[in-house]
Amino acid sequence: MKIYTVGGAVRDGLLGLPVQDRDYVVVGATPADMQARGFTPVGKDFPVFLHPQTHEEYALARTERKTAPGYKGFVFHADADVTLEADLQRRDLTINAIAQAEDGSLIDPFNGQADIAARVFRHVSDAFAEDPVRILRLARFAARFADFTVAPETLALMQRMVAAGEVDALVPERVWQELARGLMEQAPSRMFEVLRQSGALARILPELDALWGVPQPPQHHPEIDTGVHVMLALDCAARAGFGLPVRFAVLTHDLGKGVTPKEEWPSHHGHEAHSVKLAEQICKRLKIPNDCRDLAVMTAREHGNVRRALELRASTVVKLLERCDGFRKPQRFSDMLHAAQCDQRGRTGFEERAFPQAAYLEALLTVARQVDAGAIARQCAGQPQKIADSVHAARVAAVAAAMPEGKPNA
Repeated sequence: MKIYTVGGAVRDGLLGLPVQDRDYVVVGATPADMQARGFTPVGKDFPVFLHPQTHEEYALARTERKTAPGYKGFVFHADADVTLEADLQRRDLTINAIAQAEDGSLIDPFNGQADIAARVFRHVSDAFAEDPVRILRLARFAARFADFTVAPETLALMQRMVAAGEVDALVPERVWQELARGLMEQAPSRMFEVLRQSGALARILPELDALWGVPQPPQHHPEIDTGVHVMLALDCAARAGFGLPVRFAVLTHDLGKGVTPKEEWPSHHGHEAHSVKLAEQICKRLKIPNDCRDLAVMTAREHGNVRRALELRASTVVKLLERCDGFRKPQRFSDMLHAAQCDQRGRTGFEERAFPQAAYLEALLTVARQVDAGAIARQCAGQPQKIADSVHAARVAAVAAAMPEGKPNA
């Protein structure tokens, strides 16, 4: 029995990056051998075992055969006769198909080290085409390793997979799992660039794919192209270190521009309402978590109002705060302002432009939250129908008093 470190741990070590998790493959052993040594079996589809002390995962070397469409249609073979090279050959990319022996020596039958040096994503074998999740994984790796490019033959293979309908067999939960991980990488726009190049984006997120080639007014958007704008805004959110809900909200905030009639270009009046519907459509289809869905819908609906915040009357500001449930969920409102800020800065030449609207609305929310709704409710004893209007009026008065001189309703 021989044990090798494989996959991302070896790759990241060669790249000089911190190694987070280690995966091990065991050659020359059977499930009975593993259990005799105290390992605990946990794998359902193929033999994976937990180390008795470290609880790290050890998988028996295995091969696989595709038996049905999608990413679950596989039969695995794991036995003592499966070689290390046979196990590595079933892996997705050459940079992930390098093994390290216990003495530190590297086993690299598919030249992964050369591709690491050349910064290239290259598939190991045509078996790559059997699992559509690998398209998503490669795109996610592109977001993490932004200086890598996709080998032409690998991109061509991905395009053939899309044309064959393999991507259509992906289940929503797995699509979201990979997209969410890619969104949290350092250059998330690269993930969508690769998905577009392969044709997979049009199948997975057609609402987003429709944005490329749609122009915007150049005086407001020097980059002009809506798809380019969304990617710039998304990378802005990544640079700022914002969380997943903010990044997803940025990704979906302008979807409505993709359905504007061409005769109205480059204007997109009313695109916010269309963006809301399309964001809701994506969230339902991909079963997006509630926190991401709620912030995405709010951002799609309100980012234009946030941009005009300095021009709004006090009553309009309070309606915005109430509509966004800012009094009960101030952090979510702040997250929406972060997404709106990325919308502003995700434009060519606007990357460092000030966005005073965020601090302005935060300050007005703080003032409005100081209104004692409980005291007002007691004053309306016996007239409960007046409570909501009275609280609203008190908030408007407080906000108006806090506005700088010369502002509407100040």
